[in-house]
Amino acid sequence: MATVYRLSTAIFWLLVALAGGVALFAPAPPEAPAVSPATRGVTPAELAAHATEEDCWMAIRGGVYDVSAYLPEHPTRPQVVLPWCGREATEAYATKLRGRPHSPEADRLLETWRIGSLAAP
Repeated sequence: MATVYRLSTAIFWLLVALAGGVALFAPAPPEAPAVSPATRGVTPAELAAHATEEDCWMAIRGGVYDVSAYLPEHPTRPQVVLPWCGREATEAYATKLRGRPHSPEADRLLETWRIGSLAAP
């Protein structure tokens, strides 16, 4: 039994050392851009200029999102989303169809379309 214990302990520490060695040679994560989209200020007037199906920006919880490319992929037909293009749409996003909130997955997906933050007029 002592032999099994020593052998399993040795294998464990060998694997720990191997994992540490692999981490040393792993590529570094890419650097973040100098200006993140969250810092770009979008005025309400600029937001309002993007109110078509081909060019649809929305402000949700202070962030501004260009959802133009996503509209054809949206689970509902685009006509449900279009009235909110070029506008502040937090309430609509929070209570979507029949008052249900969007899923956490939808929140994560939304962040991929973020282009800035809503600025004061």
